[in-house]
Amino acid sequence: MKTRSGPRETRGYLKIGEVARRLGVAPSVLRYWEQEFPMLRPSKTPSGHRLYAPEHIEALREVKRLLYDEGLTIAGARKRLRQGKRKATGKGRASGGNGYLRLLRYIRRELESLRRLLS
Repeated sequence: MKTRSGPRETRGYLKIGEVARRLGVAPSVLRYWEQEFPMLRPSKTPSGHRLYAPEHIEALREVKRLLYDEGLTIAGARKRLRQGKRKATGKGRASGGNGYLRLLRYIRRELESLRRLLS
């Protein structure tokens, strides 16, 4: 059986419908997010079709996680993405991962408590 692999697939660029299916959202949601998040501007073909690069798809996954899983608003997700960008460039706050650290400490205490109970 032959598989179809055109130049678009080999470069990793996907059309809006393919990206929407992978993320489990409607294409209209992706178009809306493009307006709200500047880093989500895909390149366009001469006929106007959107082509998403792998870095766009990763950014879209992060936006979806922030909005759907963490329940942030658009403004909150935008702010969190800006903060994450600052941390990556070394301009963020030193206590940026404080929530994760707190969670890990809590898990550690609970595990130690379980270990004492089982001993």
